[in-house]
Parts: sequence; structure tokens; C-alpha cells
Amino acid sequence: MIETGSAAAPGVRTIEIEARLDRLAEVRAFVRSSCAELGADDDCVVDLVQAVDEAATNIVTHGYAGRVGPIQVALAPSADGIRVVIRDRARAFDPTTIGEPDLQSARLRPGGMGVHLIRAATDSMTHDDRPGGGNVLTLMRTLGRREEED
Repeated sequence: MIETGSAAAPGVRTIEIEARLDRLAEVRAFVRSSCAELGADDDCVVDLVQAVDEAATNIVTHGYAGRVGPIQVALAPSADGIRVVIRDRARAFDPTTIGEPDLQSARLRPGGMGVHLIRAATDSMTHDDRPGGGNVLTLMRTLGRREEED
């Protein structure tokens, strides 16, 4: 289900899916089109598609771990970029507590890079416990090219 802004929250675009890997293509397409509608350049679009895909994949595979549950992704304009809020009802997990990976040993095995990639693709990442159980992950990204991308 996709919703666009209301009088209470103008410019907000939201999608909610059932937490399954085969539904993540819908989320990627939603993020891509929403970013374009919000005026993001190609670098910002690519970064946010990757960051949201990594977060949603982690929710499906680790958070729900085979159980069914919702994932809601909302994108909204902010003062200088785009704010993405991802909500779930999965087991509590704060990705901001995960340290940076050892990039040398990470190349030897698949996986374990999701949180690192989210950090690399965004300007900030915050986590809150969701009232009633679950997680709220907020990602921020400026619209244009970032200094470290030059």
C-alpha cells in the first residue's frame, strides 16, 4: 500500500509491505520514485535505495527471522534533504550500536556489511524503540552530492 502526503504531513510518501524478501523490489521502486519526486539527484537516489534495501533486508532476515510482520517506509522532505523513517514490529535491534567491520576479513565472507553500507550511504542514522514493540530507524540524506563523494 502506497500513500502520499496528507494535510497533516504534506510531502510524506509511505509504503507498507509484508516482511518478505520477494517484496523488497517494491520498496526499492518506491524509494527511487519518491526520491525523484522530492528532487533528489542521482547520487542521492542510489544511496537511499541501497540504504533502505539494506535496512529492510536486515529486518526481514534477522528481525522477523521467517515470521510475518509489517515494514513501513516513509520518505519526507527535510530542511536540506530527505528523511526516511522505517518502522517494524520485529524484535528490538539498534543498528547504531554495531561497530565498523574489519574490511579485510569482511571480504572473505558474504554478509555483515549492511549497517556499514547504510552509514556510508546516509548522513545520519538513528534508532528508537517502537512503543508496543519493534523499531523505528531514521535515515537522513542531503539532496545533492556529499563532500566525501567528490
